[in-house]
Amino acid sequence: MNLAKKKTVGRFAPSPTGTLHFGSLVAAVGSYVLARQAAGKWLLRMEDIDTPRVVPGAADSILAELEAYGFEWDGDVLYQSSRFERYEEVLQWLRSRGLLFDCGCTRKEILASAPAPGEEGPRYPGTCRQGLPPGRHPRAQRIKVPDGLFCFIDGVFGAVEQHLADAVGDFVLKRADGIYAYQLAVVIDDIDCGVNQVVRGADLLSSTARQIYLHACFDAVPPKYIHLPLALGGDDEKLSKRHGDFGLDHNDQSANLIQALKFLGQNPVADLSGAPAEEILRWAIDNFVLKDIPQVPVRADQL
Repeated sequence: MNLAKKKTVGRFAPSPTGTLHFGSLVAAVGSYVLARQAAGKWLLRMEDIDTPRVVPGAADSILAELEAYGFEWDGDVLYQSSRFERYEEVLQWLRSRGLLFDCGCTRKEILASAPAPGEEGPRYPGTCRQGLPPGRHPRAQRIKVPDGLFCFIDGVFGAVEQHLADAVGDFVLKRADGIYAYQLAVVIDDIDCGVNQVVRGADLLSSTARQIYLHACFDAVPPKYIHLPLALGGDDEKLSKRHGDFGLDHNDQSANLIQALKFLGQNPVADLSGAPAEEILRWAIDNFVLKDIPQVPVRADQL
C-alpha cells in the first residue's frame, strides 16, 4: 500500500468579467498562502466558460494584477474556453451510463411546477427524468441526483451536509443556450489538474455537495474544501464586479494585501506596512493560521 502523502495542489479561478476586486484578492491570498504553506502547487485557471459575460482584456488585466501583487503560479494558465471538447466528452460518458438526460423545461415552467423552493431557486420537479414528454424538445442536459445526504468537513465552517435531491434536484450540466455549466467544468478541471485543495468564497458553499457528487460519478476523491467569509459591499451584498474595485488602489499592493489578511483574521506585524508585496506574502505563508479565519461576512468598507 502506498502511504505517501499527496502533494497539495491548490488553485485560484477568477472569472474574467472585470478587474480584480477585493473579494477576488481575498480568495487569491487565501488559496495561495494555504497551498504554499503546505509546500504545494498553486494553479491559475480562468473561468471564462460563460462567454457572454467575459469582458475583452479582463483576463490579461487580472494576470498583470496578480503578478504585481507578487503571486507566482505553477504551470500555464488554464482557460476553460479551450476545454469545450473535454466537457462534451464527459457529458457523453455520463449519458452512456444512464446518468444524464435531456430536459425540455423552461425556467418559467420549472418555477410553476416546482414542488418546493430549493437553496438556489426552484427545485427541479423531475418532469423529464424518465424521458421527454410528447411534443417536447431537448433544451438543457441534467444529471440524475440520488436520494441521500452529502456530508463534508469544511476547513472553516466545519461539518456541512446537504440533501441534494431536496435542496437542488437534478441539476443542469449543459444549459439551454449551449454553455457548459459551472458545476461540470469546475469538477472536470480540478480532477484533470490534480487539485486536492479548494479555497474559495463561502457563496460557493452550497455548490459543494453537487461537486462532491460529480466527483463520485467519476470515481474521483473530492478535494479538501476551505470556504472563506464573504466580503460585502456597502449595500451588504456580496462584493462583486458591480461594486467596481471597491476602493482598491492597484498601485498600493502592500496596503491591499494587509487589508486582505486582516479580513481573513490574521494579524500582520506593523513592520509590514509599506513592505514589498512579496515580503508580505512570505510573512503570510510563515504565519497564517487557518483556525483564525472568521465565518461571518464582513463589509469591506468597515475594515
